[in-house]
Amino acid sequence: MTAKKEKNEPIESLSFENALIQLEKIVRDLETGQAPLEKSISAYERGIALKKHCEEKLRDAQAKIEKITVSQNGTISTEPLDE
Repeated sequence: MTAKKEKNEPIESLSFENALIQLEKIVRDLETGQAPLEKSISAYERGIALKKHCEEKLRDAQAKIEKITVSQNGTISTEPLDE
């Protein structure tokens, strides 16, 4: 996927992994300080949206995680993971 296509791809359609890759690239690019101000601001705004998207994906995944429990009589069941 080209960098230009990545920038135009809707964040909502990105997987956690792809969003994280884009976010890491934005951070690296901003750390160099080589981009013009307007481009840096645009990248920063996309980075904030990517961070939020990643946090939502992680919350969704955490909500799906269950812990396996074994009762005293040996019955195995699952229950929501304690936060």
